[in-house]
Amino acid sequence: MGAVPSPVLTRSLAPHTTLRVGGPAGRLLVARTAAEVVESVRAADAAGEPLLLLGGGSNVLIADEGVPGVALLVRSAGHTVEPLPDGDVLVTVEAGEDWDALVAATVGMGLGGLECLSGIPGSTGATPVQNVGAYGVEVADVLVDVDLYDRRAGELRPRVPAAELGLGYRASVLKHRDDAVVLRVRFRLRPDGTSAPIRYPELARALGVTPDATVAAGAARMAVLNLRRGKGMVLDPADPDSRSAGSFFTNPIVPAARAVEGCPSWPAGNGQVKLSAAWLVQSAGFGRGTRQGNVGTSSRHSLALTTEPGATAAELLAFAGRVIDAVQDQFGVPLVPEPTTVRP
Repeated sequence: MGAVPSPVLTRSLAPHTTLRVGGPAGRLLVARTAAEVVESVRAADAAGEPLLLLGGGSNVLIADEGVPGVALLVRSAGHTVEPLPDGDVLVTVEAGEDWDALVAATVGMGLGGLECLSGIPGSTGATPVQNVGAYGVEVADVLVDVDLYDRRAGELRPRVPAAELGLGYRASVLKHRDDAVVLRVRFRLRPDGTSAPIRYPELARALGVTPDATVAAGAARMAVLNLRRGKGMVLDPADPDSRSAGSFFTNPIVPAARAVEGCPSWPAGNGQVKLSAAWLVQSAGFGRGTRQGNVGTSSRHSLALTTEPGATAAELLAFAGRVIDAVQDQFGVPLVPEPTTVRP
């Protein structure tokens, strides 16, 4: 017999997302190995059942109606470390491994490269899909390759190079598609225990260094965690501001000629600039702590939308829509939600 995923007694998906909203699945299973993930996907495809894969549930908004078919919780875990000929190390990670636990483990082993991505909720398999980034570092900076299961071909695709994934700002060719399932991820890290260059001004100030300096990876990790906690962006059951999907909107990239006066911006190449979505949201009348019913902006960060007990996905989507409309009306800039919305 092949690997068999385990059933989950409750079918509610809300507890498996950081927003804590959303309806039930037709069936809810958990896969604890890559083989179980593949077996589950193959079985659902053979039966013609809709399939939703959930990792850490940190970048997803599930509709109140829930989803038909199978929802599969990817809980494969574990990682290995091996030296590379050039002196760096290769870290191979199962897709279901908790991301921040992995970052903590690599920093603890004296490896540098992931420390600025500390405190981000979710699973490792999702990081190349979203090209997760924070504080001046992106997964693209250290990603080597991924192992995929190709649902269309019904076969494994090992060691797909990062260069083939179309990695961009919070984007990849894997995003918004369900025919390629990430099973394993590999990163190239440094064994000298130093951080990536500190490019983000806020982090440089917190560490007391000049931009592009490097510090001990552990020091960078602690500074990042402190900054994220100050914004309610480290998961904590006792912190209502952490009932969120992190930043709900991506920073808009627009032609430089359309930059908004007073809005912080950064060069984005090809004559474009990246605007601060947080500034746009706050300036459009949705500052920190703006509440409407059981949803609203975080009390510590206007870019994070949070839920309270009793909130619904419809309520949150309606609030997000009002934010989008206000920013468009006042500044002529379209905001794009970062979480994936899953509907029946």
